Amino acid sequence: MASDSNAKTSSQTENGQTSPSPQQQDVKTKKYKIQFRRFEHVYTAKSLILDLKKDEVVLTQTDHGLEPCRILGFGPQFELPAEKSPVGKNDKAKSSGHRKTEKRRKPFREYQVERRVKQEERDKYKRLIEREQEAFQLCLTLINKHRLHMKLIRVERFFNGSKIIFYFTADKRVDFRGLVKDLVQEFRTRVEMRQIGVRHETKMIGGLGCCGRDLCCSAYITDFAPVSIKMAKEQDLPLNPAKISGICNRLLCCLTYEYPLYKEMKKGMPKPGRSITLDGKTFKIVHRNVLRETITVIDPKDPKQPILLTRTEWQAAQNRQKQKKKSTSPRDGKQKHQSRSAKSRKK
Repeated sequence: MASDSNAKTSSQTENGQTSPSPQQQDVKTKKYKIQFRRFEHVYTAKSLILDLKKDEVVLTQTDHGLEPCRILGFGPQFELPAEKSPVGKNDKAKSSGHRKTEKRRKPFREYQVERRVKQEERDKYKRLIEREQEAFQLCLTLINKHRLHMKLIRVERFFNGSKIIFYFTADKRVDFRGLVKDLVQEFRTRVEMRQIGVRHETKMIGGLGCCGRDLCCSAYITDFAPVSIKMAKEQDLPLNPAKISGICNRLLCCLTYEYPLYKEMKKGMPKPGRSITLDGKTFKIVHRNVLRETITVIDPKDPKQPILLTRTEWQAAQNRQKQKKKSTSPRDGKQKHQSRSAKSRKK
């Protein structure tokens, strides 16, 4: 009995949670890239089946039951880090410590592959995609019949047939009660009308970005982080809406990728418009290159000849200016004190 109790306590961690047994640790799993529909989002799934091949159809556990998906290949065989959105100054001011960051930190979604599909399930999966297309065309007909101002984007039908979701966009609130009634009578199952924004519309439709690659939102982004024009300014990008906007006519999601790095690197660099002293002359800063850590200065008397300063050069100039201020500040304080005492004596 004593040995059993020692074994139980040794398997517990400091937080009181039980650690996995040696048998559970020896269980081998592989991660695969999966896709539920063609040209849609790619996810990662764990599997106890180690010999899955590309384009093989498997059943994966989801929130609403088993769903068929295709294997695209091997996924990352390491634990994915938590997904974190950039946090600005306003967010940090409202939060205490790193609470706001922790709230925005979300784990990457991972599914679990249950088993390979059977032949009848494979045929049902092919028929499911066809039925989704048929439901899309029927819904378009009913939208025109009811004269509703809405744009149908996509139809998603559950594999078990328990629900059909119709994704649409609209400028205003739409009364689709009559439409839902007709759809329920036609499909004899639960019908959900889900209104989405322009970003989610672009994510579902997909396309190519200005970089020539697949859109980030349709490739891997799960949650849209807030994007502001300040991020473009911080990265010294042209504030032309045509150049910093995506297909959805919103600011590019990729503006958030390097924003924290630019913000951190600019902290120690002098800002354009300020003055810097070199060899006894005062120069004006007109430009700075954050990635190369260089600044461009001009002589106000001769502005046609700009001078490029490396990091070591402008840092040395800044250090000399700081030392000069420290050496002159005590004398200035003594002179002010002497002038005040002389005025008081005269009075």
